[in-house]
Amino acid sequence: MPRGTETLEDTELVPTGTGGLDDVLGGGLPAQRIHLLQGDPGTGKTTLALKFLLEGVSRKERVLYIALSESRTELEQVTRSHGWSLDGITIVDHSGAAEERETTLFQPSEVELGARMRSILEEIDQLRPSRIVLDSCSELRLLSQGPLRYRRQILALRARAAALGSTILLIDTLAGAGPEMLLQSVVHGVITLEQLSPLYGAERRRMRVSKLRGRRFRGGYHDFMIRTGGLEIFPRLVAAEHHVQYQRSPVPSGIQALDALLGGGPDRGMSMLLMGPAGCGKSAIASRYALASAERGERAAIFAFDEALAMFLARAASLGMPLEGRVTAGTITVQQVDPAEVSPGEFAHAVRQAVERDSARMVVIDSLNGYLNAMPEEQLLALQIHELLGYLGQRGVLTLMTVAQHGLVGPDSQSPVDLSYIADAVLLFRYFEATGRVRKAISVVKKRSGSHESTIRELLLGPSGVQVGPPLSQFEGVLSGNPRLIAGASTPPYVQG
Repeated sequence: MPRGTETLEDTELVPTGTGGLDDVLGGGLPAQRIHLLQGDPGTGKTTLALKFLLEGVSRKERVLYIALSESRTELEQVTRSHGWSLDGITIVDHSGAAEERETTLFQPSEVELGARMRSILEEIDQLRPSRIVLDSCSELRLLSQGPLRYRRQILALRARAAALGSTILLIDTLAGAGPEMLLQSVVHGVITLEQLSPLYGAERRRMRVSKLRGRRFRGGYHDFMIRTGGLEIFPRLVAAEHHVQYQRSPVPSGIQALDALLGGGPDRGMSMLLMGPAGCGKSAIASRYALASAERGERAAIFAFDEALAMFLARAASLGMPLEGRVTAGTITVQQVDPAEVSPGEFAHAVRQAVERDSARMVVIDSLNGYLNAMPEEQLLALQIHELLGYLGQRGVLTLMTVAQHGLVGPDSQSPVDLSYIADAVLLFRYFEATGRVRKAISVVKKRSGSHESTIRELLLGPSGVQVGPPLSQFEGVLSGNPRLIAGASTPPYVQG
């Protein structure tokens, strides 16, 4: 770069105090610039702005809050709800109603706007703060009574920010297209907060950065929640950013016949889909893999959408798998996920924490039906799952996903969503009838790396544990649910039992 030139990519960044937002912004807001924080009421704009100023206080900076729509008392209520203090923040309260002055030459709004702006600029000159929040621009817009005067006021603020080296964060409420678009054209960065109302369950909030001049940032929507202590933002997952070196090797289940069926087992970094009707043993097989992982001293994380923790542990114990001790020891973690309360971004964040913070080498999602219900836009399920599986594969984590198909017996069983093309391996479960009893069958229909058996084996679940029998070579039509004994063949021992 030639001497004397500067780009915004080289500009100092101002941390916002909200880690997820800084991640999206690439480190923070460009310093000595004016930025816009806009959104509907109740999306957390004031909370995010206060956190921005409190971050400045923690860095021994002078900060200023210009309140045009909320009083100091209202701001104190917000800070108390998050366990914060306003100490160190200079608050200029302009939220009170201005005295009406009669004049024959000017409209009262014109007089009030001029007086208001002069007072604001005087406060900025006197304090010379490094961080400024103006809440909110809607008051200035109403007083301006026209886009030209409104634009001039914002440009005056921008000029003063540049002269004093201040970083200004404007707060505005989405109310239309005209004035808001004018404001967006003037500022250097635009952050938009949104609130969605699903047909059932809690509200969902998301944010995106639609503009940041001269800076790279993570585009798209990012889910977030308002919690005590501020906004928790879950940056959109990009799998390519998380590659680590790992050794690819088979992961055994502890069941010799099942490992043989899978050609030694699925490899690390693979994703395996366990697909079949309800009650056919998908969760049991997934639990067996998790137990085997814990027995090797590795951590496994189970995200249960369909069962409570107590029911999950009781079912595993009834199948000869004492998981409770492993859960207590922390080698297996079971997190119950409420589909009506969780957002896709929050779920991806929980998976990342299990892998990066807790060092999980195996992740179980039980089931994708529950995850589907947690999605506000079902058509994006495959794309988000693809990115999540890509991330886990980059980290060398084995991922097991269960999906319940509609229908119990017969060839017409269907999944609510087809993800078989995304998974690296697919275990297919089926019910079939033999000797007057309903039995279970298991087979491998796909494995991208390495060979696998093309046989169909019987699956037995009971107090003695999970067992996989020899190939059902004496039958044909097992996957249809109504097998036929091949002429001259004897009934295999497993089926006779």
